[in-house]
Amino acid sequence: MTTPTAENPLRSLEEWDDFVGSRYAPGKANEQFRNYETADAGVREFYRQNHAFQTLDFARAKKAEYGALRKRRMGIWQAAEFLNTLVDESDPDTDLSQLEHLLQTSEAIRAEGHPRWMVLTGFIHDLGKILCLFDEPQWAVVGDTFPVGCAWSDQIVFHDFFAANPDAKVPGYQTLHGVYEPHCGLDQVTMSWGHDEYLYGAVKDYLPEPALYMIRYHSFYPAHRHGAYRHLMTPHDEKMFESVVKFNPFDLYSKGAGRPDVKAVKPYYEDLIAEFFPAELQW
Repeated sequence: MTTPTAENPLRSLEEWDDFVGSRYAPGKANEQFRNYETADAGVREFYRQNHAFQTLDFARAKKAEYGALRKRRMGIWQAAEFLNTLVDESDPDTDLSQLEHLLQTSEAIRAEGHPRWMVLTGFIHDLGKILCLFDEPQWAVVGDTFPVGCAWSDQIVFHDFFAANPDAKVPGYQTLHGVYEPHCGLDQVTMSWGHDEYLYGAVKDYLPEPALYMIRYHSFYPAHRHGAYRHLMTPHDEKMFESVVKFNPFDLYSKGAGRPDVKAVKPYYEDLIAEFFPAELQW
């Protein structure tokens, strides 16, 4: 097993997913959600970096950089195979590829008879992790997401680590609404940067709105698990968050499912992708 380092505090990107899953394990008592003393050193170091470096200026700069979609041109399945190249470096102790992890989520959604667009959303929801292949650090790829430019909710995991964030010293960023208007709508809010926001920017022209909320906010645990940041949301945001809540269990709890047969299901997904996306997208 690889050893966490300052540059790569997580042994794998899935270590963050596993930590989140353990926090919200079915049947877990509410008082246990905030007990992080047993978190691995790598997870704690990851959150220390994430909370220290995710400033408003950083998030705006990354959104401008990647929003231009000039990194690569490739199709959805090709992007999933590109993501697969992460597995050797980031997770040497698992024999499941990144593609198989995506299929576990989407096949669980498919098995319950949800619409085709939701199956597709499950398949692509983590494709934004290709940011690691563009040399972005882990803390700028995964992690619970949250608004920047306003006071951090105490429902954000490892909240104390925000003391090292330069924005903590900007009074205008430390009020309830910060740089935003009350109930301005999440579309007007700058979120911490990561794979959710990146993928949303790449696919926003192709999927129905509930799918886009699932993609953009599936890591926004302070809101969809703890009810934080309602003061920034509109009634429409609240309605769309019903989709995020519906999607979340498939994201958290599908890893224990059987190993998908990639060759067998590939024709289904190729057809599904072609229904919603062009042959190639800008990334």
